[in-house]
Amino acid sequence: MQSESRVDPRIIEEILKFSKNVIDAPKLVSAPDEINLEVTPHDVVQEIDKTRLLRYRPQTDKQHKTPLLISYALINRFHILDIHPQKSWVRSLLEQGFDVYMLDWGTPTDMDKYLDFDDYVNGYLDSCVEHVKNESSTEQITLQGYCTGATLATAYASLHPENVQNFIATAPVIDGWRDTTVISNLAKHVDVDKMVGTIGNMPPEFMYYCFSVLKPFEQGIEKYVNFFKNIDNPKFVDSFLRVEKWLGDTPPIPGELFRQWIRDIYQKNLLIQNQMRVGDSLVDLKKIDMPIFTQVAVGDHLVSPECSMPLHYAVGSQDKTLRVYPTGHVGMIASSISQKRVLPELGQWLAKRSK
Repeated sequence: MQSESRVDPRIIEEILKFSKNVIDAPKLVSAPDEINLEVTPHDVVQEIDKTRLLRYRPQTDKQHKTPLLISYALINRFHILDIHPQKSWVRSLLEQGFDVYMLDWGTPTDMDKYLDFDDYVNGYLDSCVEHVKNESSTEQITLQGYCTGATLATAYASLHPENVQNFIATAPVIDGWRDTTVISNLAKHVDVDKMVGTIGNMPPEFMYYCFSVLKPFEQGIEKYVNFFKNIDNPKFVDSFLRVEKWLGDTPPIPGELFRQWIRDIYQKNLLIQNQMRVGDSLVDLKKIDMPIFTQVAVGDHLVSPECSMPLHYAVGSQDKTLRVYPTGHVGMIASSISQKRVLPELGQWLAKRSK
Protein backbone atom coordinates (compact mmCIF):
# COMPACT_ATOMS: atom_id res chain seq x y z
CA MET A 1 0.00 0.00 0.00
CA GLN A 2 1.17 3.49 -0.84
CA SER A 3 1.62 5.80 2.12
CA GLU A 4 -0.77 8.71 2.23
CA SER A 5 0.95 12.05 1.57
CA ARG A 6 0.18 14.83 4.03
CA VAL A 7 0.61 18.58 3.83
CA ASP A 8 2.73 20.08 6.57
CA PRO A 9 0.32 21.73 9.06
CA ARG A 10 2.66 24.71 9.32
CA ILE A 11 2.19 25.45 5.63
CA ILE A 12 -1.61 25.32 6.00
CA GLU A 13 -1.35 27.64 9.00
CA GLU A 14 0.78 30.12 7.01
CA ILE A 15 -1.66 30.08 4.08
CA LEU A 16 -4.63 30.69 6.38
CA LYS A 17 -2.84 33.52 8.17
CA PHE A 18 -1.81 35.11 4.87
CA SER A 19 -5.38 34.89 3.54
CA LYS A 20 -6.73 36.47 6.73
CA ASN A 21 -4.21 39.30 6.47
CA VAL A 22 -5.30 40.02 2.89
CA ILE A 23 -8.96 40.15 3.94
CA ASP A 24 -8.28 42.30 7.02
CA ALA A 25 -5.87 44.70 5.25
CA PRO A 26 -8.41 47.49 4.56
CA LYS A 27 -9.31 47.57 8.27
CA LEU A 28 -5.72 47.47 9.52
CA VAL A 29 -3.81 49.97 7.35
CA SER A 30 -4.32 53.32 5.71
CA ALA A 31 -3.94 54.03 2.00
CA PRO A 32 -0.47 55.39 1.04
CA ASP A 33 -1.87 58.84 0.20
CA GLU A 34 -3.29 59.11 3.74
CA ILE A 35 0.13 58.71 5.37
CA ASN A 36 1.60 61.75 7.11
CA LEU A 37 5.29 61.84 6.21
CA GLU A 38 6.13 64.13 9.14
CA VAL A 39 8.43 66.19 6.94
CA THR A 40 11.04 68.37 8.60
CA PRO A 41 9.79 71.96 9.12
CA HIS A 42 10.79 74.28 6.30
CA ASP A 43 9.91 77.53 4.57
CA VAL A 44 9.47 78.25 0.86
CA VAL A 45 11.94 81.08 0.26
CA GLN A 46 11.67 81.36 -3.52
CA GLU A 47 9.28 80.31 -6.30
CA ILE A 48 10.02 80.54 -10.01
CA ASP A 49 7.52 79.03 -12.45
CA LYS A 50 6.83 75.52 -11.08
CA THR A 51 10.01 75.31 -8.97
CA ARG A 52 10.30 76.03 -5.25
CA LEU A 53 13.34 76.60 -3.08
CA LEU A 54 12.89 75.26 0.45
CA ARG A 55 14.96 76.23 3.47
CA TYR A 56 14.82 73.85 6.42
CA ARG A 57 14.64 75.31 9.88
CA PRO A 58 17.80 74.77 11.95
CA GLN A 59 18.01 72.00 14.54
CA THR A 60 21.15 73.27 16.33
CA ASP A 61 22.24 76.50 17.99
CA LYS A 62 25.49 76.65 16.00
CA GLN A 63 25.71 76.13 12.24
CA HIS A 64 28.44 75.85 9.66
CA LYS A 65 28.63 79.06 7.68
CA THR A 66 28.61 77.43 4.23
CA PRO A 67 25.00 76.56 3.24
CA LEU A 68 24.07 73.32 1.49
CA LEU A 69 21.74 73.24 -1.52
CA ILE A 70 20.33 69.87 -2.62
CA SER A 71 19.40 69.42 -6.28
CA TYR A 72 16.86 66.60 -6.14
CA ALA A 73 16.17 64.18 -8.98
CA LEU A 74 13.71 64.78 -11.81
CA ILE A 75 11.82 61.58 -10.95
CA ASN A 76 9.45 61.27 -7.96
CA ARG A 77 9.56 63.87 -5.19
CA PHE A 78 12.18 65.16 -2.78
CA HIS A 79 10.32 63.54 0.16
CA ILE A 80 12.52 60.45 -0.08
CA LEU A 81 15.29 62.57 1.48
CA ASP A 82 12.91 63.26 4.37
CA ILE A 83 10.86 60.06 4.36
CA HIS A 84 10.82 59.47 8.13
CA PRO A 85 12.21 61.41 11.10
CA GLN A 86 14.53 58.50 11.94
CA LYS A 87 15.65 57.98 8.33
CA SER A 88 15.72 61.57 7.13
CA TRP A 89 18.75 62.69 5.13
CA VAL A 90 17.75 66.31 5.64
CA ARG A 91 17.21 66.02 9.40
CA SER A 92 20.59 64.31 9.89
CA LEU A 93 22.41 67.11 8.08
CA LEU A 94 20.51 69.70 10.12
CA GLU A 95 21.44 67.92 13.35
CA GLN A 96 25.08 68.00 12.22
CA GLY A 97 24.84 71.79 12.06
CA PHE A 98 24.38 72.41 8.32
CA ASP A 99 22.11 75.05 6.79
CA VAL A 100 20.06 72.97 4.32
CA TYR A 101 18.12 74.09 1.24
CA MET A 102 16.21 71.89 -1.22
CA LEU A 103 15.29 72.54 -4.85
CA ASP A 104 11.82 71.15 -5.60
CA TRP A 105 11.41 71.01 -9.40
CA GLY A 106 7.62 71.00 -9.13
CA THR A 107 5.18 69.59 -11.68
CA PRO A 108 5.78 70.62 -15.32
CA THR A 109 2.72 71.09 -17.54
CA ASP A 110 2.28 71.04 -21.32
CA MET A 111 3.44 74.64 -21.55
CA ASP A 112 6.83 73.54 -20.13
CA LYS A 113 7.59 70.92 -22.78
CA TYR A 114 10.27 73.06 -24.42
CA LEU A 115 12.34 73.48 -21.22
CA ASP A 116 15.80 71.93 -21.61
CA PHE A 117 19.11 71.50 -19.75
CA ASP A 118 19.90 75.17 -20.18
CA ASP A 119 16.67 76.21 -18.46
CA TYR A 120 17.21 73.81 -15.58
CA VAL A 121 20.96 74.38 -15.06
CA ASN A 122 21.55 78.02 -16.03
CA GLY A 123 18.02 79.10 -15.15
CA TYR A 124 16.36 77.45 -12.16
CA LEU A 125 19.43 75.96 -10.45
CA ASP A 126 21.54 79.07 -10.92
CA SER A 127 18.75 81.26 -9.56
CA CYS A 128 18.52 79.08 -6.45
CA VAL A 129 22.28 79.20 -5.93
CA GLU A 130 22.24 82.99 -6.14
CA HIS A 131 19.34 83.19 -3.69
CA VAL A 132 21.13 80.93 -1.19
CA LYS A 133 24.31 82.99 -1.51
CA ASN A 134 22.45 86.24 -0.91
CA GLU A 135 20.39 84.91 1.97
CA SER A 136 23.41 83.43 3.76
CA SER A 137 25.82 86.27 2.83
CA THR A 138 28.35 83.85 1.33
CA GLU A 139 30.29 83.85 -1.93
CA GLN A 140 30.04 80.09 -2.40
CA ILE A 141 27.78 77.20 -1.38
CA THR A 142 27.99 73.44 -1.01
CA LEU A 143 26.02 71.81 -3.84
CA GLN A 144 24.67 68.27 -3.59
CA GLY A 145 22.86 66.43 -6.35
CA TYR A 146 21.01 63.13 -6.13
CA CYS A 147 20.51 60.79 -9.12
CA THR A 148 19.44 62.82 -12.17
CA GLY A 149 19.62 65.91 -9.96
CA ALA A 150 23.32 65.11 -9.52
CA THR A 151 23.77 65.17 -13.29
CA LEU A 152 22.25 68.65 -13.46
CA ALA A 153 24.43 69.68 -10.51
CA THR A 154 27.51 68.28 -12.26
CA ALA A 155 26.81 70.45 -15.29
CA TYR A 156 26.34 73.43 -12.99
CA ALA A 157 29.59 72.80 -11.07
CA SER A 158 31.44 72.69 -14.38
CA LEU A 159 29.86 75.85 -15.80
CA HIS A 160 29.82 77.89 -12.56
CA PRO A 161 32.70 76.61 -10.40
CA GLU A 162 33.13 80.04 -8.84
CA ASN A 163 29.84 79.54 -6.96
CA VAL A 164 30.54 76.06 -5.58
CA GLN A 165 32.80 75.54 -2.57
CA ASN A 166 32.10 71.80 -2.24
CA PHE A 167 30.32 69.36 -4.54
CA ILE A 168 28.55 66.16 -3.44
CA ALA A 169 27.45 63.76 -6.19
CA THR A 170 25.12 61.05 -4.87
CA ALA A 171 24.43 58.28 -7.44
CA PRO A 172 24.99 60.62 -10.42
CA VAL A 173 24.18 59.62 -14.00
CA ILE A 174 27.49 60.35 -15.76
CA ASP A 175 28.76 57.66 -18.15
CA GLY A 176 25.72 56.44 -20.07
CA TRP A 177 27.57 53.74 -22.00
CA ARG A 178 28.78 52.10 -18.79
CA ASP A 179 25.32 52.06 -17.24
CA THR A 180 24.08 48.46 -17.31
CA THR A 181 20.59 49.06 -15.87
CA VAL A 182 17.36 48.19 -17.65
CA ILE A 183 16.53 51.90 -17.96
CA SER A 184 19.84 52.56 -19.69
CA ASN A 185 19.34 49.67 -22.11
CA LEU A 186 15.87 50.95 -22.99
CA ALA A 187 17.13 54.50 -23.41
CA LYS A 188 19.88 53.49 -25.81
CA HIS A 189 17.39 52.01 -28.28
CA VAL A 190 14.43 54.37 -28.09
CA ASP A 191 13.55 56.80 -30.91
CA VAL A 192 13.50 59.78 -28.58
CA ASP A 193 12.70 62.33 -31.31
CA LYS A 194 9.59 60.42 -32.34
CA MET A 195 8.59 59.86 -28.72
CA VAL A 196 8.88 63.53 -27.72
CA GLY A 197 7.30 64.67 -30.98
CA THR A 198 4.31 62.43 -30.31
CA ILE A 199 3.84 62.73 -26.55
CA GLY A 200 5.56 65.97 -25.52
CA ASN A 201 6.33 65.71 -21.81
CA MET A 202 7.18 62.25 -20.51
CA PRO A 203 4.11 61.31 -18.42
CA PRO A 204 4.22 59.60 -15.00
CA GLU A 205 2.82 56.43 -16.58
CA PHE A 206 6.00 56.08 -18.63
CA MET A 207 8.10 56.41 -15.48
CA TYR A 208 5.98 53.76 -13.72
CA TYR A 209 6.53 51.41 -16.66
CA CYS A 210 10.29 51.91 -16.49
CA PHE A 211 10.31 51.14 -12.77
CA SER A 212 8.15 48.06 -13.22
CA VAL A 213 10.51 46.45 -15.75
CA LEU A 214 13.56 46.94 -13.52
CA LYS A 215 12.62 44.13 -11.16
CA PRO A 216 9.24 42.84 -12.37
CA PHE A 217 8.80 40.04 -9.83
CA GLU A 218 10.08 42.05 -6.88
CA GLN A 219 8.07 45.16 -7.77
CA GLY A 220 4.95 43.40 -9.00
CA ILE A 221 4.48 40.46 -6.63
CA GLU A 222 7.14 39.89 -3.99
CA LYS A 223 6.85 43.24 -2.21
CA TYR A 224 3.08 42.81 -1.77
CA VAL A 225 3.49 39.26 -0.51
CA ASN A 226 5.95 40.57 2.08
CA PHE A 227 3.55 43.38 2.94
CA PHE A 228 0.65 41.03 3.71
CA LYS A 229 2.95 38.69 5.64
CA ASN A 230 4.05 41.57 7.86
CA ILE A 231 0.77 43.43 8.12
CA ASP A 232 0.78 43.03 11.90
CA ASN A 233 4.22 44.70 12.14
CA PRO A 234 3.53 48.47 12.54
CA LYS A 235 7.09 49.54 11.71
CA PHE A 236 7.20 47.46 8.53
CA VAL A 237 3.78 48.69 7.40
CA ASP A 238 4.63 52.33 8.11
CA SER A 239 7.89 52.14 6.16
CA PHE A 240 6.20 50.29 3.28
CA LEU A 241 3.40 52.85 2.95
CA ARG A 242 5.77 55.83 3.11
CA VAL A 243 7.84 54.47 0.23
CA GLU A 244 4.70 53.54 -1.74
CA LYS A 245 3.43 57.10 -1.33
CA TRP A 246 6.74 58.38 -2.69
CA LEU A 247 6.77 55.91 -5.60
CA GLY A 248 3.21 56.83 -6.56
CA ASP A 249 3.94 60.53 -6.87
CA THR A 250 6.15 61.37 -9.83
CA PRO A 251 5.88 64.45 -12.06
CA PRO A 252 6.18 64.56 -15.85
CA ILE A 253 9.58 65.39 -17.37
CA PRO A 254 9.69 68.26 -19.89
CA GLY A 255 9.92 66.82 -23.39
CA GLU A 256 12.96 68.78 -24.55
CA LEU A 257 14.87 68.03 -21.37
CA PHE A 258 14.03 64.34 -21.76
CA ARG A 259 15.16 64.38 -25.40
CA GLN A 260 18.52 65.93 -24.54
CA TRP A 261 18.97 63.57 -21.61
CA ILE A 262 18.41 60.39 -23.63
CA ARG A 263 20.33 61.57 -26.69
CA ASP A 264 23.36 63.23 -25.09
CA ILE A 265 23.90 61.08 -22.00
CA TYR A 266 22.68 57.58 -22.84
CA GLN A 267 22.93 57.39 -26.62
CA LYS A 268 25.89 59.63 -27.53
CA ASN A 269 27.50 59.61 -24.06
CA LEU A 270 28.67 63.19 -24.46
CA LEU A 271 28.91 64.20 -20.79
CA ILE A 272 31.81 61.97 -19.77
CA GLN A 273 33.60 62.89 -23.02
CA ASN A 274 33.39 66.62 -22.24
CA GLN A 275 31.38 67.15 -25.43
CA MET A 276 27.94 67.96 -24.02
CA ARG A 277 26.57 71.46 -24.53
CA VAL A 278 24.25 73.19 -22.11
CA GLY A 279 23.04 76.39 -23.72
CA ASP A 280 26.01 77.92 -25.51
CA SER A 281 28.60 76.36 -23.20
CA LEU A 282 30.52 73.09 -23.25
CA VAL A 283 30.42 71.06 -20.04
CA ASP A 284 34.07 70.27 -19.23
CA LEU A 285 34.34 68.02 -16.18
CA LYS A 286 37.96 69.12 -15.67
CA LYS A 287 36.60 72.53 -14.63
CA ILE A 288 35.12 70.92 -11.53
CA ASP A 289 38.10 71.83 -9.36
CA MET A 290 36.46 72.18 -5.94
CA PRO A 291 36.46 69.40 -3.27
CA ILE A 292 34.15 66.63 -4.47
CA PHE A 293 32.58 63.68 -2.64
CA THR A 294 31.06 60.97 -4.89
CA GLN A 295 28.68 58.46 -3.31
CA VAL A 296 27.86 55.19 -5.07
CA ALA A 297 25.74 52.15 -4.11
CA VAL A 298 26.80 48.64 -5.10
CA GLY A 299 23.21 47.40 -5.45
CA ASP A 300 21.90 50.41 -7.36
CA HIS A 301 19.42 49.16 -9.99
CA LEU A 302 18.58 52.65 -11.26
CA VAL A 303 22.09 54.03 -11.79
CA SER A 304 24.76 51.35 -11.88
CA PRO A 305 28.03 52.06 -10.01
CA GLU A 306 29.96 51.89 -13.31
CA CYS A 307 27.89 54.82 -14.54
CA SER A 308 28.61 57.03 -11.50
CA MET A 309 32.22 56.30 -10.58
CA PRO A 310 33.84 57.78 -13.72
CA LEU A 311 33.02 61.25 -12.37
CA HIS A 312 35.61 60.77 -9.63
CA TYR A 313 38.36 60.24 -12.21
CA ALA A 314 37.17 62.83 -14.74
CA VAL A 315 37.09 65.98 -12.56
CA GLY A 316 39.96 68.42 -12.17
CA SER A 317 39.83 68.54 -8.37
CA GLN A 318 42.84 67.44 -6.32
CA ASP A 319 40.61 67.01 -3.25
CA LYS A 320 38.27 64.19 -4.20
CA THR A 321 36.71 61.29 -2.33
CA LEU A 322 34.85 58.23 -3.64
CA ARG A 323 32.77 56.02 -1.35
CA VAL A 324 31.01 52.82 -2.40
CA TYR A 325 28.30 51.54 -0.05
CA PRO A 326 26.76 48.03 0.29
CA THR A 327 23.18 49.13 -0.36
CA GLY A 328 20.85 50.28 -3.13
CA HIS A 329 19.73 53.50 -4.79
CA VAL A 330 17.20 54.40 -2.10
CA GLY A 331 19.04 52.62 0.71
CA MET A 332 21.96 55.00 0.33
CA ILE A 333 19.81 57.98 1.28
CA ALA A 334 16.91 56.57 3.35
CA SER A 335 17.86 53.58 5.51
CA SER A 336 19.68 52.52 8.66
CA ILE A 337 22.90 52.22 6.63
CA SER A 338 22.40 55.78 5.48
CA GLN A 339 21.99 57.02 9.04
CA LYS A 340 24.76 54.93 10.61
CA ARG A 341 27.43 55.17 7.93
CA VAL A 342 26.72 57.30 4.84
CA LEU A 343 25.62 60.50 6.56
CA PRO A 344 28.22 60.47 9.36
CA GLU A 345 31.00 60.07 6.77
CA LEU A 346 29.56 62.83 4.64
CA GLY A 347 29.12 65.14 7.63
CA GLN A 348 32.72 64.67 8.76
CA TRP A 349 34.02 65.29 5.24
CA LEU A 350 31.87 68.37 4.77
CA ALA A 351 32.51 69.90 8.19
CA LYS A 352 36.25 70.05 7.42
CA ARG A 353 35.53 71.91 4.19
CA SER A 354 32.86 74.32 5.39
CA LYS A 355 33.53 77.73 6.85
